[in-house]
Amino acid sequence: MDKLAYTTVNTMKSLMNRQAAIAHNMANSDTVGFKADMVSAKAEYLTGPGHDSRSMAVERGMRADMNGGAITKTDRPLDIAFEGDAMLAVQAADGNEAYTRRGDLQIGPSGAMLTGDGFPVLGEGGPITLPPADRVDIGADGTISYVPLGGDPTLPQQLDKLKLVSATGSEMSKGADTLFHVADDGILPVDENAKVIAGALEQSNVNMTSALVDMIETSRAWETQARLLRTTQELDESGAGIMSLPQG
Repeated sequence: MDKLAYTTVNTMKSLMNRQAAIAHNMANSDTVGFKADMVSAKAEYLTGPGHDSRSMAVERGMRADMNGGAITKTDRPLDIAFEGDAMLAVQAADGNEAYTRRGDLQIGPSGAMLTGDGFPVLGEGGPITLPPADRVDIGADGTISYVPLGGDPTLPQQLDKLKLVSATGSEMSKGADTLFHVADDGILPVDENAKVIAGALEQSNVNMTSALVDMIETSRAWETQARLLRTTQELDESGAGIMSLPQG
């Protein structure tokens, strides 16, 4: 009975992780540029002496659904949406370079350009800091220009250029900070062909209807495994009862 019990408990653990990912997706259904979490697993036989008699669910790690979300027009100069598979380079909390599709940019009190969730935005020359300005614009290629306080609005000055990259062909993973990281702390090169749409935002790609269906299916799968676990206990108790009968 231990084979059935351990396999069932292992499956229930995977279902718990899947349910947590679904709940996280639903909580971020309104988060700008959010990419839905995906939990994948594969069946893997336990090897050892004798036959490979049980197969356990082994998780492959957290992945993300990279399909694009809906683009909405905002007409806010610091809002950008990314075309194709372009991503924006930012500085993660540990100081390493990471990547995001979140484009609701803002200017902090010190003049630093930040994403909506507070990560410093990187340009081709490092973290971007703007001087006091009357207006800031972002071009389709990521070029940042500004009009200084009291300056001539017809003569904007170029400051820097957003570091835009392409994740195509690179091994990337989504961290707990919702940022995307390259394996072994790698850094992606600038993609000269990457484009952005100014005055627009990409919304979350979470489909609430599909998420609700997935949550119901996961809950039913959990109940099935719980019944199997109870059946295992009953079979074990029955077997123990038979073994305790007096020998005639």
